[in-house]
This record gives sequence, structure tokens and C-alpha cells, in this order.
Amino acid sequence: MLKRLLLPTLLIAVGSTLGWLAASGQISRALAQDKQPGNASIPNDGTQLPKPDAKFKGKIGETFKDSAPDYPQPVKAPKGSPNVLLVLLDDVGFGMCSTFGGPVPTPHLDKLAKNGLIYNRFHTTALCSPTRGALLTGRNHHSCATGVIIEMGTGYPGYTGIIPKSTSVVAQTLRDNGYATAFFGKAHNTPEPEISPAGPFHNWPTGQGFETFYGFNQGETNQFYPTLYRDTRPVGQPKSPEQGYNFSEDMTDEAIAWTHNIRAANRDKPWFAYFSTSGVHAPHQPPQEWRDRFKGKFDYGWDKQRELTHAKQLEFGIIPKGTKLTARDEAVPAWDSRSVDEKKVYARLMENYAGYMAYTDHQAGRLLDSLAASGELDNTLVMYVVGDNGASAEGGLEGTFSELASLLGIQLGLESTIKRIDEIGGPTSEPHVPVGWAWAMNAPFKWTKQVASHFGGTRNPLVVHWPKGIQAKGEIRDQFHHVIDIVPTILEACKIPEPKVVNGIPQKPIEGVSMLYSFDNANAKDRRTTQYFELATNRAVYHDGWVACSRNGYPWITVGKGLDFLKAPWELYNVADDFSQANDLAAKEPEKLKTLQAKFLEEAKKYDVFPLDPRFSERMDPKLRESGEPPTKWTYFGKNVWLPEPIGPQLFPRPHSMTAELTIPKGGAEGVVACAGAFSAGWSLYIKDGKPYFRYTGFEISDITIASTATLSEGHVTLKTVFTPDGSKDGAGTLKLFVDDKPAGEGKIKRTFFRHGLEPFEVGRDSITSIDPAYKDKGKFEFTGQIDKITFDVSAK
Repeated sequence: MLKRLLLPTLLIAVGSTLGWLAASGQISRALAQDKQPGNASIPNDGTQLPKPDAKFKGKIGETFKDSAPDYPQPVKAPKGSPNVLLVLLDDVGFGMCSTFGGPVPTPHLDKLAKNGLIYNRFHTTALCSPTRGALLTGRNHHSCATGVIIEMGTGYPGYTGIIPKSTSVVAQTLRDNGYATAFFGKAHNTPEPEISPAGPFHNWPTGQGFETFYGFNQGETNQFYPTLYRDTRPVGQPKSPEQGYNFSEDMTDEAIAWTHNIRAANRDKPWFAYFSTSGVHAPHQPPQEWRDRFKGKFDYGWDKQRELTHAKQLEFGIIPKGTKLTARDEAVPAWDSRSVDEKKVYARLMENYAGYMAYTDHQAGRLLDSLAASGELDNTLVMYVVGDNGASAEGGLEGTFSELASLLGIQLGLESTIKRIDEIGGPTSEPHVPVGWAWAMNAPFKWTKQVASHFGGTRNPLVVHWPKGIQAKGEIRDQFHHVIDIVPTILEACKIPEPKVVNGIPQKPIEGVSMLYSFDNANAKDRRTTQYFELATNRAVYHDGWVACSRNGYPWITVGKGLDFLKAPWELYNVADDFSQANDLAAKEPEKLKTLQAKFLEEAKKYDVFPLDPRFSERMDPKLRESGEPPTKWTYFGKNVWLPEPIGPQLFPRPHSMTAELTIPKGGAEGVVACAGAFSAGWSLYIKDGKPYFRYTGFEISDITIASTATLSEGHVTLKTVFTPDGSKDGAGTLKLFVDDKPAGEGKIKRTFFRHGLEPFEVGRDSITSIDPAYKDKGKFEFTGQIDKITFDVSAK
């Protein structure tokens, strides 16, 4: 009743108001003002992102007949803006590719360089995540909190592994200025605790401005059985290795399809693609045909290879005339001192490594060829960074059949590799070359990946190609530049301003400088005059043509370095004249050295480098990235649990119990109850032929299968394991099986590890590679019964 009485009154009031406004000529203005967004104070010049909503510029009358629409249009990039293809290879040394005098033919990179520019004094940070953080933000790696890889993050501002909101990623800048954005391959900048179904996801690629992501989100992955994500969801690979699957080809297929689809949907919209290859980071796993191409090619050894590469580099002009080949450190053995068996294994590992590099060039070439065929390449700014650091010495002095073991400080030795030499590079291997070959691939420099003090760790070639924007072709640029200079170069080329505020957060100024000034001016004066380097206390500073540096320990020794770096000597080089850091002037120029040491301290304080921390493998412990009291108990329900191992229960080498409440259907059940890890290292509790089994595998040095003496009955069953360590430093101990609280078997595990590779922790299946060969032919070996709940408890003392 009340509504019926009020409605005519309201209509009369509204009608009177509209009539008054129309009579006074104000209706259009009043309604239009009512439609304006409340962001009139936000500048629309690109310095604040996202840009404000577009203002309404049409006309609003009383009806649509006397109104003029103004439909909001999407933000558009500046007219003529180039596409941007940012290519980043992994663990490639300065002297590996034929483009730069190396032994591995890279015809696609050769072609790109012939029609573009080579920067031979370009630098990275000496390690994966740090280089990637600096590359994408335009800030130094400590400035963007990525002083180490994300698996080693600690609670200090420069080392958390969490890219701050104040150092936004270039993908968001480009996206918010009208670009389509996508990321293919290796993402290694999401904090390890956030690589989980619970997120948060703002530090995943899709939360940092990439509209599409396809790849893996850790430091490495198996090329035949990758741990894959599409955006933020784990996905399976599209086919098996037996059907020809390899991740490098898969990610390239995805990138090609994406660029084609963007152009099919919008003929004018520019795109930004980040093509971050897994090659040639270990495990080195190219297809068989690519391995076979290099049989017998490296029998002369690493010392001779460095000489051959050095000569080619001089011939090509990649290095200046007179550049010396630096000497082999006494810790690296001479090739001629190796035994026949050692030479056989080491040559095979290098053949495989070379095959992986050639295969990676082939895949990058497929993407470039697709752009040329579609007419896109001419106006695509290609910035091709040949390695995120130098070649890796993490395979140890003898190389390894399982590089993950090396990262955990375990050297499996020559015997482990020689007995399986014909498997090198295949799905059952995770190989890595010995130090000598890594050193050879970094010719003419000293040292390798991780060693930020020397160019063997930090000097990586850069190739730039942009026919529509660069007149010069096939030329070398020798201006000193760093990976933080990529972002400002992209922004200047695309005529997009540096954002000052992003998502309401004031931004740290970009610390890089644009390289555009040198594109068509070979003799342009360097605009980068100072750059610091630091990685796990290997440190250096470049200033006005000089480098002061200090190295701590050996990169293949990843545990127990201690505080020896405080006593490590400093070296001094005039790199304006000494391209390869061959002539140490520290003794002759002590005052110059002191000046540069002071400069390092100045830069280190400015960019959050302190505190210096020499720990390496020790920092991979997930407990370092937890706050408050660490959990001691985890309970999961059902059989569809999939978590990265560091997010799941942290069991070994601690004492713990695992208790599964199961319902066994009529006729019995089989399958994996819970597992973590992969075929080379991991654990699995499973049921087969009616009996429970526990499998522990650890790089062939602690393999054991503990079989139950009891057969499971139908109905409710409690299956339990209890692990009791014996107190040894290797984490050895006894694991006992129980069925319905009754002892059902036990065994001694010789050695355990706090993490078991890159495959996930799962309940109800083993999705990627089989931890126990006993069920390898059963696929995921999904549990066919019901898992009511499973509890993991490490609270026992």
C-alpha cells in the first residue's frame, strides 16, 4: 500500500527535475558528469599505471535518440610500436655458440647476428633468478630482492626472492600501454612458498603483467617429463617421450601459436613475448638425433677447445685484437691428465651438452622463422640474451649422471656415469658436464656460473635485431652494459614512459640505462660507467674501465664455504685494455684497488647487497622461508592432492610418522597412497598385489623397497610408516611399516635428503616419473581405493 502511494509522488518529482534541467539546457551536462570516473586527478601520460578510465566524450540527452555514444576503446600502444621478443637462454657460456667463435653450430643465431648487432661487453648477474629479476624489472638483482635463486630466499631485503611491488615487471608496463603479453618457458621468480594451489598468485607471471604463461616455475625441469603450468594451473604434457615429446619443442609450439593467434584476433596490436628457454640448463636432455651429431667432436679435450675458440674469437673480431686467453686454474685438471675412461665419459657428456645447445638454437630459430614467414620480424625488436650466466660448473670435477645430486652437495663419481654411459641425455638420466667443459665454454674468461667476480660468470653475449629500427647490420658494439639495461631500452624503443606509480605503489627508479643510443652509433660513448656484481660473496665492481673483484671458493663446492670470503684476496683489472681479465694489477695499483673497494661498499649499501652470505646449498632448506613456529603435522583428505614438495610435509631426515586411513573396496585396491620426488630421488608409499610397499630412492646410493608382510583386507584399513633416524650426518635411519597398528615390515635407509627434486608431493597417484620402477608400466598408478585421510607428523623427538 505504501509503495503504491509513494510511487506517483516519486515519478512526479523525477519528472519535474528532468524538466527543469532540460529547460535550463543542463540535462546533457548533468548526466554526462554523473558518468565520469572519479579519477580526474590521475595523469594519463603513462607515468601511473594502470591508466585511468577514458573520459566520456559523447553527448547524453534525455533519450538515446538525442544522445551521442562514445564507447570506451582499449588502451592502444603508440603508433608504429614494434613487437618485442625477449629471448633468454640458460647457462650458456660466452664461448659456446659458433656465433661467438664457439664449437657448437648455431645457424639461427648466426643469421640473427649477421642482420643485427652483437654486444660483446654485456653482463648478467652470474645466476638464474637474480638475472631474471634484474632483466624483467630494470633494477639490480638485490634492489628487486633477488640476490639469490628463489629456492634460497632468506629474510633480508635483498634476498627474499619476492620481487617488491615497488619494482614492477616490464610486462605490466607494456600490457597497460596496449601490448599483448605472454611468457613461455622457464619462470624462476615466484617465491618458493607461493608455488602452490593456494598462491598467492600476484608473484606468478600472470600476476606480473603476463596475460599468458606456459612453462615451469622453478630453476629447472626434466625435458622429457616436465613439471608444467598453464597460467597458474599444473597441466600434463601433450604427449610422451616415446611419441617424440621434448619440452623445448613444446614451448616453441606454444609461442608460435600465440603470436599467430594475437595477429589473427587483432591486426594492429603489438605484442611482447618472453621466450625463456630451459636450454642449456641441466639436466641436459636433447633428443637422440641431436646428441648423435657430435659423436667424436670433442675427443681432443677442454684445453684444446679453449685454444680453438680463442683463435676463432680473434678471427671473427668478437674479442679485441691482443686479448689473452686466461690460464686454467690449478683446481681444474688438465685434459691430458685424465684416464682413458674419464676422457670417454667426459667427451660423451660434452657431446650431449653440445647437442642440447644446437637443439635449443633450432627451436629458437623455428620461432624466428615463423615471424619472418608471417611478415612480423621486420618490426619486432628482438633482444636475444645468450645466457643468464656463464656455463655451469655445478656438475663437479667429474661431471654427473644426476646434477640434482651435485646441487645437494653429493658427487656420485665417475663410476656412476660410466656404467650408464649410453643413457646420457635420455629420459633416465639427468646429466651435467664436468667443470673442465664449463670452463672451456666460457673462453676466453676465467671461471663460470656463480662466480660474479669474473667475466666467466657474468659476461654473456647479446644480439639485437630490429630491421625497421636499426640501420646497422652485422656490427659489434663494445659499450659496457648490463642486464638491467634491457627494460629501459625496450621502453625507449616503444616510446613508452617509465612508470612512476604502478597499482598505487610508488616505484623505485629504473636503475638501467637505455642502449638505444648505440644502435646506429658504434663509437658512442658508454652511458654505463659503474656496475657492481655480487653472488654468494663473489663480488666485483666496474667503474670507468676498471674492475676490482674478489672470489670465494669454488662453484662446484656448494656446501660449507663459511666466512673465508672475508680473507679472500682482491684482484684488479684495467678491462678497458684487458678484455679477458688476464693481467691482475692489484699489487701494482694498490691505491686504485682501495678506491674501487670503497666504490663496491658504496654500491652495496645503495642496492641492499648486505648482509653478505656465503651459504649456497644450505639455503635450499624450505624452513628458511617459513615464519613463526614451523608446522609439525599435515593432514590431507581424498586422493587429489598435488603440491610442490617444499609446500608439502617436510619429512626426511627428521623422525616422522605417516598414517593413512583407507577404505579398500571388494576385490582389493592398488596404487600410490602418497609420494614425493622423481625417479632419481624420492619416496613412495603404495599398494600392489594387495600388499603395501615403501620405496625410497636417492641417486642410486640409498635405494630400498620395504615390502609389507601383511596383505590388506577389504574395508577400513590403517596403514602407517614410522621413520627413526640413527643420528648420522647422512640422515640414515629405520623405516617400519604397520597395518592396523601391527608391525608389517621394516628396512634401513642408508641416506635421506631434505628435498627430492622438482616433481611434486602427491596423495593418490604418482603423476610424472615413477619413483619405483615396479609400477612404471602403470602410468600415474592412481589409487583405486578410498583415502579417507592421511596424516604426516614430525612432532616426535
